[in-house]
Amino acid sequence: MYHRLIKSLLRKKYMRLVVQRVNEASVSVDNKIEGQISKGALVFFGCHQKDIPEQIISLAARLVHMRFFPDNEDKMNLSLVDIKGEILIISQFTLYGDTTQRRPYFGEAMEARGAEKFYNLFVEEVKKHGLKVETGLFQKKMLVSSINDGPVTLIVDAK
Repeated sequence: MYHRLIKSLLRKKYMRLVVQRVNEASVSVDNKIEGQISKGALVFFGCHQKDIPEQIISLAARLVHMRFFPDNEDKMNLSLVDIKGEILIISQFTLYGDTTQRRPYFGEAMEARGAEKFYNLFVEEVKKHGLKVETGLFQKKMLVSSINDGPVTLIVDAK
């Protein structure tokens, strides 16, 4: 336990996204579809226990303006805003799992109540950019399906 504490103090942690470029994606809970999108991004959202709400605005802007969609020359020059892409955001505390041991340790992830607040704030901030945004259900067992495009998967940490 002591070595984990030392390692966590030495590493800076930030709110984290795993972003996948998709042709379609959906999330269901108890066999009911809760969110579904076509061309756009499947986003897994996780926050660290030391994150602050001020990071949310810039992280949402980075997500929607990040150029990871192909232009006419097949170069990644277009953003979600440019293509009017859709976004499916899923809460994912396991993004802060420490896997240095055989069993992952999730002590650095933000506790559930704070994480839900940050997740909802992030979703609302992304919606301000005028794109279709769908979500899963916080703290529920979800089944996520996607048809990845590329595949393109990016890890985005808040600054």
